[in-house]
Amino acid sequence: MTVNEVAQILGASIITKEADTAREVKGGYTCDLLSWVMAHGREGMAWTTVQTHMNVIAVASLHDMSCVIIPEGIHMENDVIEKADEEGICVLASELTAFEICGRLAAAGIGAC
Repeated sequence: MTVNEVAQILGASIITKEADTAREVKGGYTCDLLSWVMAHGREGMAWTTVQTHMNVIAVASLHDMSCVIIPEGIHMENDVIEKADEEGICVLASELTAFEICGRLAAAGIGAC
């Protein structure tokens, strides 16, 4: 499944402009503790987090994640979005809760990494 297909399933907006939305999503993960994600992140994952600062993009880039999903309509600052584009990390914004996002991804066949 691609990042673009994930966005459709979630009814999410793609808020980055340059990142590759055709990239494959290999699995999903939800966590807000960056050190934990640094230890458990995997290439190609779709990571759901309420965190919106620059370090989120650094962690996603470190693991070459397919995308970051920001739930509940939480706002991400423009400078962070620009950095995500520079690093090739697609960022999705959803009105759904993290729990709802996980449910929809699991129902679509995306498992844990």
